[in-house]
Amino acid sequence: MKFLILAGGSGTRLWPVSRQNTPKQAQAFFDSATLLVRTFNRLTKFSPKKDIFVATSAKQVELVKKELPQLSQGQIFIEPVARGTLAAIGLSAVRLYKKYPKEVVATINSDHYIGEEQEYARMLKQAEKVVKRFPETITLLGVRPSYPETGYGYIKMGEQVWKIKNRQKTDEVFLVEKFVEKPNLAKAKKYVKRWEYLWNPAYFVFYPKTLLKLYAEHIPKAGKVFSNISKVLGKPVELKIITKQLKKLPAISIDYGLLEKMNNLLVLPADFAWTDVGHWRTIYDILAKNSRANISKGTYLGVKSSGNLVYSLSGKLIATVGVNNFIIIETEDALLVCPKKYSQQVKEIVAKLKQNKRKDLL
Repeated sequence: MKFLILAGGSGTRLWPVSRQNTPKQAQAFFDSATLLVRTFNRLTKFSPKKDIFVATSAKQVELVKKELPQLSQGQIFIEPVARGTLAAIGLSAVRLYKKYPKEVVATINSDHYIGEEQEYARMLKQAEKVVKRFPETITLLGVRPSYPETGYGYIKMGEQVWKIKNRQKTDEVFLVEKFVEKPNLAKAKKYVKRWEYLWNPAYFVFYPKTLLKLYAEHIPKAGKVFSNISKVLGKPVELKIITKQLKKLPAISIDYGLLEKMNNLLVLPADFAWTDVGHWRTIYDILAKNSRANISKGTYLGVKSSGNLVYSLSGKLIATVGVNNFIIIETEDALLVCPKKYSQQVKEIVAKLKQNKRKDLL
């Protein structure tokens, strides 16, 4: 089994630490290891290093090499034109199919926090079994929700199609009935109470040959693009042709471009602690033992203050009096202050900086 780490995102909701040239996967939010290194190390606990690959953009390839010097050049897949996960995963599938035509591939996001790592590893191996049993489709891992999260997409399960019997428990495999966009709180509360709804962490497991066949069937333009690319791999014109071909594709996710068009997707429910490290509140939630704890990095002094996440990355003292449930992030050139409940809106600051052409802060 091969593992493909997707590491091309920008992480705008984690500004001002996450920037275009130093995105969130290259940042150490929890300890001394960056998110990318944590993801790689997690995989090496149950997979040989030679079976781990990273897909990234041309702008971030040097960062990947710096963070993961143990990777060979052939283990880093460069996307010369940014076109979202539809293109990134498709291009990687072309490369992996040429080298490992009979291997199952699992996509792994570089910005996730995983709690029970042994269960995480077990479920990925179970997903491999599902793919071998149903080779003509894609298998997703879905995580059973532990609370009514409004920031995640959900998977609604349909008919059960298979059971994987184990010594201690039986894992069940279901058809995907539909994908549900990020719900409001009322709907999220209903989903938590119903067995058929799962969080969608975007873990896709498949044979590369199958994925490329599905592209050709559901997105003819993409099928032709990847067919053309497969013909030039290893040739001097490879980079030029890949760049030209990828520009023909829309910049969309594989979810919208392909998965939502399919009616035979499978999902394997999983029970491990999972968090998409997408904004500052998620970092607080992972680190805080209770809702009143102050979590800080750097020098911080709080008086009558609680529930705050405070990062002083320039070395300055940050002091608060009577401040509760806030995000305060200070770097050498920027200061972010916002209530935790508005963490999702930090990306709007980045949008305004782009409008104002403040490239120095992006």
